[in-house]
Amino acid sequence: MPVLCLIANPNDPAITDKRLRAVHEAVGGELNWLARGIACEIESPESTDPVAEAREILAGQPIDVALVSEQHRRKKLLVADMDSTMVEQECIDELADALGLKPQVAEITERAMRGELDFAQALDTRVALLKGLERKVIEMIRRERITLMPGGRALVNTMRDHGAYTSLVSGGFTIFADYIAKRIGFDEAIANVLEFDGEALTGTVQKPIVDKTTKRTRLLALTQEHGLDPLQTLAVGDGANDLDMLEVAGLGVAFHAKPIVAEQAQVRIDHGDLTALLYLQGYTDEDIVR
Repeated sequence: MPVLCLIANPNDPAITDKRLRAVHEAVGGELNWLARGIACEIESPESTDPVAEAREILAGQPIDVALVSEQHRRKKLLVADMDSTMVEQECIDELADALGLKPQVAEITERAMRGELDFAQALDTRVALLKGLERKVIEMIRRERITLMPGGRALVNTMRDHGAYTSLVSGGFTIFADYIAKRIGFDEAIANVLEFDGEALTGTVQKPIVDKTTKRTRLLALTQEHGLDPLQTLAVGDGANDLDMLEVAGLGVAFHAKPIVAEQAQVRIDHGDLTALLYLQGYTDEDIVR
């Protein structure tokens, strides 16, 4: 049974009764609120393309529209990207800023995330530019410049509270991922390892690197390890290196993503925060563990 989801950002509860009524009248089905003004679902919509119809009615409004399956709706595995997904920044760009190289590095990051550059080559190029950066500076940046994406803790805590396993798999670095995973509450973290000479970066990263294949492989391995149906898995990311895992997940979500990712993912969230992934699974506001 399909379920049409309408989701707004909690800071901008844009789903008014008038807008919801217009969508409901157009697509039919059974209407349920998940969080007043923020998220609702329409079970068994009757129109042939309810997503297109809803998006047309809501055009220009900060409301995400998605169609999900009722089968295995509450997922038992979450595999998430870190940079620009679970945190608001690209960590490597913030490291480059400490050396006055942020514009140069950020351009490479942006092109890699759009799928215009080979990820591994782009990573090596950027890490080489960080040579000599001291560990204490990296730790300061991690502490003072990296902020959690709104809704991330609620997403992980709620899914874990309902029996899901959560994995942070990042093409970034363990010095950030291990720290972020602990703060948010992930069961595990996998990322690239920066190499140091004493207390300063060598400008190299351990091989093999964590890339799109690693993310896909880890999702498939965890699915098997936990005895899950593939439909019970959820993946979320924003960049081209996330596409492979989004494609094999039971629910692949492009979160505030680059165009190539948003176009290809099963579901795109452009306006909501990370609690949107809970509403996609049918959790109500009362269910969320904050």
